[in-house]
Amino acid sequence: MAEGGGGCDSGRVAVVTGGGRGLGFEIARALCAAGTRVAVCGRQADALSAAASSLDPSGRSVMAVVCDVRDERAVAEMVRAVRDRFGRIDILVNNSGIAGPTSRLWECSLREWQDTQAVNVTGAFLCCRAVLPVMIGQGSGSIVTVGSVAGKRPSSGRAAYAASKSALVGLTRTLALEAGAYGIRVNLVTPGAIDSPRFQEVIGQLAARRGVAREEILKEAVAGSPLGRLVRPQDVAEVVAFLAGDGAASVTGEDINVSAGLVMY
Repeated sequence: MAEGGGGCDSGRVAVVTGGGRGLGFEIARALCAAGTRVAVCGRQADALSAAASSLDPSGRSVMAVVCDVRDERAVAEMVRAVRDRFGRIDILVNNSGIAGPTSRLWECSLREWQDTQAVNVTGAFLCCRAVLPVMIGQGSGSIVTVGSVAGKRPSSGRAAYAASKSALVGLTRTLALEAGAYGIRVNLVTPGAIDSPRFQEVIGQLAARRGVAREEILKEAVAGSPLGRLVRPQDVAEVVAFLAGDGAASVTGEDINVSAGLVMY
């Protein structure tokens, strides 16, 4: 795999789940800027189509694939569609995720718990499992999964989400050990609170549950950060692009914090 470089002839192909909007779109944009052909995947066809057109109006280097990462068959069909179009898969970015419920553990329903794990953990597992035979056949590849500081730093009412993101740490490290012999690197990026619509929704839910102003929750969210701010989506995207490229050729099994200093371990 030609993992470095930039320019439109890098030869790399990436799959970005949850690539139709938000952080996933920023990641896809960063990869495109490095000359990577990209498949943006997700459940909403309209958002994916708009994202693909925005990233590459010509339609030559970006494709949109509707895929529910919870569905084993849909994931297999997505991988097949990308290979049919671009011939290979060099990079997988597991970005799809849901915020899950905002409730104390004993108030969380089994359905809410299972839905959170199904997207955030099982979805990553299914995507990894589907692309690994392709990468093994090529003798190279890079898998980057998007975690969260919630998996390291407790926040009341966020047990289901925190458990899902903690699970990704173990998945990443074990897969890095198993896949390294085939030239495949596996890493995790752990963002802090990202300035995004999803985070604003969680802020609203926490404020309502605690009966306080949104501003108070936001202040608490950045209180432990030396930089005193939320993380920008593009900050995370650039780290993902780095881990996918030549500059990170000796980086595997790592958990990279992009948290404005909120966590440092």
